[in-house]
Amino acid sequence: MKKLFAICALTIFLSCEDELNRLTVFEVDDTTEFTIPSSTIIEIPDNIGTPSITTNSQSEFENNNTNSNAIESVTLKSLRLTIQSPEDGNFNFLQEVHIFIKADGLEEQELAFAENIENTNANVLDLQTTGVELKEYVKRDSYSLRINTTTDETINQNHDIQVYSVFRVDAEILGI
Repeated sequence: MKKLFAICALTIFLSCEDELNRLTVFEVDDTTEFTIPSSTIIEIPDNIGTPSITTNSQSEFENNNTNSNAIESVTLKSLRLTIQSPEDGNFNFLQEVHIFIKADGLEEQELAFAENIENTNANVLDLQTTGVELKEYVKRDSYSLRINTTTDETINQNHDIQVYSVFRVDAEILGI
């Protein structure tokens, strides 16, 4: 009888925990762009910055019944690069890419990367996330990205790249 009670209690606890997570975890996405300039130089790292990205974090927090003081954790769930132009562009020229986040008063941190990129003629590239804590960056009014690329082929025209990132936010909702 004690085992049955323990199993029932555990089941109720886990289902409540799942429901609580559903209420307190949400996603925030951001999009920005950068350009990889044409180049005949290969295997030398190149740093590219993005314009400052204004966060909608306060309105996103309000839409999810919370505020910046109730944020417990923010991590990068996914980051995808997509070639916008040239239309027939692909990532075959790219050997590796590392993306860093920075904001006023905060130390730069690596967000995501891809290394030993294979030549698959793809115009979309999903990066590996680093799992670093990003709460303070997302709570700021803005942040910027620094992209470090290394090419293994020359490219004869600029490549405009869209960065689509999804942040996982864990917050207290209504004080829960």
